[in-house]
Amino acid sequence: MDLEFVERERTPRPAIEVGIRLHLAGLSLSNTKREIEKLGVERSRTAIHNWVQKTDLQPTSDTIPNQIAVDETVIRVTGERCWLYAAVNPATNEFLHSQLFQALTTQLTLLFFRDLREKQQVEQATFLVDEAHHLQTALTRLGLRFQYIRHGNRNSVERVFREVKRRTSSFSNAFRNVELETAESWLQACAVWHNSCQT
Repeated sequence: MDLEFVERERTPRPAIEVGIRLHLAGLSLSNTKREIEKLGVERSRTAIHNWVQKTDLQPTSDTIPNQIAVDETVIRVTGERCWLYAAVNPATNEFLHSQLFQALTTQLTLLFFRDLREKQQVEQATFLVDEAHHLQTALTRLGLRFQYIRHGNRNSVERVFREVKRRTSSFSNAFRNVELETAESWLQACAVWHNSCQT
C-alpha cells in the first residue's frame, strides 16, 4: 500500500494501513476509529476517510484474461444517478477496472474501455456483454472481440456488483454529500480490497 501522502509522522504508517484495511473490509468509520484507538492512535473519522481517499487505490492484475465480463450498475451520488462500470476476470472474479460516470453514453463507454486497455492487456480477450447497445458499439469501434451472453461467465460481474451493493447497503447504494471523485475513489479502493480477498 503506497502511503507516500503521509507527510508528517503524526500517525504511524502501520496504524494508517490497518485503519484503511479495516474500513475497506466493511467497518464503519466509527468502528474503525475505535479499533485503531486500541492501537493507541486517536484520529477522527474524517482523518480515516481522508487516508482512504489519499491512498488512491486502483485495482491491478498481472493476469492476461481470456475473457472479461463487463457491465454497469446504478449508484446514487448526492441524489444523482451515476453508472458504475466494471470489468471482471471471470476466471478469478477479480476487478480489472472500474469507473464511475454521471451519464450512460457510448462516448463514456469508449472512455472506460480505453482506460481499461491502458491498464490491462485485453487485445486477445473476448468481452462478455449483455444486450446493452452502448457496450457492443464501443467494443466494435475499438476493434475488440465480444460475445453476447446472458449467463455463464458473465455472471461474475453480477456477483461483484452484488458484493459492491452489499458493502454500500449501509448507505442504501447512495453516497451522500460527496463529490463524484470521492465516491469513485472509495469504489476503486473497495475493488482493491475485493481482489485481495480472491487470492
